[in-house]
Amino acid sequence: MPQDIFSQSATLSAWLAEKALPLWRDKGVDAAGGGFVETIDMAGEPTRANRRARVQPRQVYCFAEAGSRGWSGDWQSAAEGGLAYFDRVFLQPTGFYGALADADGTLIDASFDLYNQAFALLAFAYLAEVFPERKPEMIERSNGLRQRLEVHCKHPFIGFEEDNPSRLPLCSNPHMHLFEACLASEEVVGFDQVAWFNLADEIAHLAMDHFIDGDTGALREFFDHDWAPYPGDRGRIVEPGHLFEWAWLLLRWGERRGSAEAIIKARQLFAIGEAHGICPTRNVAVMTLFDDFSVADPIARLWPQTEWLKASVRFAALTEGAERERYLASAARAAAALGFFLETPVAGLWRDKQQADGSFVDEPAPASSFYHILCAIYETQDCLARL
Repeated sequence: MPQDIFSQSATLSAWLAEKALPLWRDKGVDAAGGGFVETIDMAGEPTRANRRARVQPRQVYCFAEAGSRGWSGDWQSAAEGGLAYFDRVFLQPTGFYGALADADGTLIDASFDLYNQAFALLAFAYLAEVFPERKPEMIERSNGLRQRLEVHCKHPFIGFEEDNPSRLPLCSNPHMHLFEACLASEEVVGFDQVAWFNLADEIAHLAMDHFIDGDTGALREFFDHDWAPYPGDRGRIVEPGHLFEWAWLLLRWGERRGSAEAIIKARQLFAIGEAHGICPTRNVAVMTLFDDFSVADPIARLWPQTEWLKASVRFAALTEGAERERYLASAARAAAALGFFLETPVAGLWRDKQQADGSFVDEPAPASSFYHILCAIYETQDCLARL
């Protein structure tokens, strides 16, 4: 008999608190050099892989959020030390964060990526909540980075460019994470709620009017400068994980704003992801579709499973009766899919890629996945509690 989502949630929560958080606090924090490691191998030891900028604020978020949820481990020094390292290694004179450093903390790629700035903003919002004495600093940094982005790469029509000077294709993905940072920031007392509120609204409308195809209801990844689909196969790419992730974000925004349109669009995104993005034999969300919903890449990565779970439990919390039961059943399928990736020799790690034949790629666990996993587990707790 398959587990129901309530027992699955309890199992995942225990795994997070008792296995994953302690392991990543012990082995995932570089006690000597500072910051967070990029990967931990399947023996439970950190590697010396190069460190992407995005991993640092994502891990800051994880430990700050775990602390706010009552995790008893030393989350404080991990969160504050992670931000200090992020600033020391990645922060540029421009006020933006670079992209890549080596394991010794030497910056090797200083290039601008909107994606990385979005996660800095997310970290500022969560740190403001858990370190009240640092809230004035986080308010200043949040406002400053948002304003610099608007000067540096605001699109002349709506949304943001990839850089200045402009480069193509324009991408929906960094906007998704900027949208997430907006929703977090507008909740923090003392942050510039009007500015974050307005930017969240702008990105929501960019997604509903341009990212989401008016005919199919699917969300594309790559665009020309006028937000038309990018030419060729690249403009046809649809990622099931992002269908679920955008559905989750639009549900949150739509519930706050009372937007029926956002909830309808989110429902369409979820339905497409569930109908076409789940492999019927492996019962996992695959990586990539084309815009005709044929499978472009059958590999399944861990993170789309978490987004499937987040979206389905939030839909369950917003619906009733048979519809709610259907979303709860989908959430149970998503939790089971996530569970496949968490079966590792050392508890608290995860697999990242499952191949089309069902085998997993033998490689270290990437720290970048922790943000997805932790958020999904806490979102599941919250949404089930609403029931």
